Amino acid sequence: MKSIGVKELKPDLQHLDLIDLLSERHLLLRKIAEELWNNNSDIHISNSEWFIMARIYKKQTTISYVTKNVDISRQAVHKFIKNLESKGLIEVMNLKNNNKEKGIRLTVLGEECYEKNEAFKATIEKKIAEKIGNKQVSFLKEILKADWEL
Repeated sequence: MKSIGVKELKPDLQHLDLIDLLSERHLLLRKIAEELWNNNSDIHISNSEWFIMARIYKKQTTISYVTKNVDISRQAVHKFIKNLESKGLIEVMNLKNNNKEKGIRLTVLGEECYEKNEAFKATIEKKIAEKIGNKQVSFLKEILKADWEL
């Protein structure tokens, strides 16, 4: 497995407000996670595809549920689902008593990939904790999970 490092923000980003700092860190972490996966797997999976896989992990649901619960256009969701299906990561099936809806679930390979990626993300989180401390990571997670009443 290739090594990862926690990268500092560029000096020209030090003046950013909270929203832009969160966005920059999010983009950086997503890029690191995607590179870590792609450097250790023959199956390329985009961030949007991971996002969809996360919504269906360990459950069978419908394509319309996924579309309503991700911030991706309906057309793009359908494209990503076709991509995931062609990679053997998800299965799309007809539902009993419902001709309009299609069911969707991860295949065994899809679940294995998802779980392997979760382990990669845990490695990234561990690297962050080594840099800023376990207490700070826990506190940051608590803050991000809190209801900000916005």
